[in-house]
Amino acid sequence: MNDFFFSIVQPLLDWYASHARVLPWRDEPAPYRVWVSEIMLQQTRVEAVKPYFERFTEELPTLAALAEAPEAQLMKLWEGLGYYSRVRNLQKAAQIVMRDYGGILPDEPEELAKLPGIGAYTAGAVASIAYGKPAPAVDGNVLRVVARLTVSRENVSETGVKRKIEQELKAVYPEGHAGDFTQALMELGALICLPNGAPKCAECPLQTLCAAHAQGIEEELPVKQAKKERKIEPRTVFLLVSDNNGEEKAAIHRRPDKGLLAGLWEFPNTDGALSPQQAETFLKEQGILPLSVKRLPKAKHIFSHIEWHMTGYLVFVVDLPNNPELTWATRRELLETYTVPAAFKRFLDRFLTE
Repeated sequence: MNDFFFSIVQPLLDWYASHARVLPWRDEPAPYRVWVSEIMLQQTRVEAVKPYFERFTEELPTLAALAEAPEAQLMKLWEGLGYYSRVRNLQKAAQIVMRDYGGILPDEPEELAKLPGIGAYTAGAVASIAYGKPAPAVDGNVLRVVARLTVSRENVSETGVKRKIEQELKAVYPEGHAGDFTQALMELGALICLPNGAPKCAECPLQTLCAAHAQGIEEELPVKQAKKERKIEPRTVFLLVSDNNGEEKAAIHRRPDKGLLAGLWEFPNTDGALSPQQAETFLKEQGILPLSVKRLPKAKHIFSHIEWHMTGYLVFVVDLPNNPELTWATRRELLETYTVPAAFKRFLDRFLTE
């Protein structure tokens, strides 16, 4: 099998040299920048990451700056990217590197993988792209490419299959071009060997080497474990607004420090899809006396394992209720100070444009 993998190296490198996307973290592949980009790119599209990466590295240009950043700044820079545990682990890892590694990110994948939030894939990506180590970064894109090239019907969801592919690729890493080879494999899966539809085989530099293409079964591969259906959770969200001395404020509430969206700010909400009458009764039970209750358009947010189907109400109140669990924030404060996750974006946008 090694002979086969050797045969894909040069065609991939030649293709990558002329087809690689221009991305901000590729312009200057310093270890810190590569690491931040790889964490951001976990479960997030490249185009969505670009502006976040540029803003994040402008405000926190070094590992030391990240380690020392106040939580409010950190969360605000990440606002809208989702999966906030990523940025919390990013800072924890930066603090460990400052303390235990003299402020220099390790260059060996085994050491990188000891840091919070860094798994085998990210460790391989940083080690190969930033440090030129022969360390594969095997994600879903790479698993799909290899499964099709070799007509493998092994379940790519299994850890053993992934490890085997890592070892096969590691054996053929080209000296002096480790980072390019890692990124070429990623790029091929992202741009050409596409999931959920027909791959662009006519544009593929490995077309003549691909066994799945030769048999016309590209779309049958890879074999992977079926995803569990997401749990549907109906929720009712309240956009509570009060005019306080001529300036409108909206009520927000901080989520618990553990669990989904831990420690972030949200608009008050409750389980279930409440009718207008039920919503008004619920508010009164919380000591909130509404002037008006107006239904808002329904919203939906998809997490990895659940979906929130949200019924929303715009509620004007006369005075700020004496409720210690609520914080009343101006539009400017919501834009600059408090981190409201993307799940509540439609409600945030409504308040900002009211």
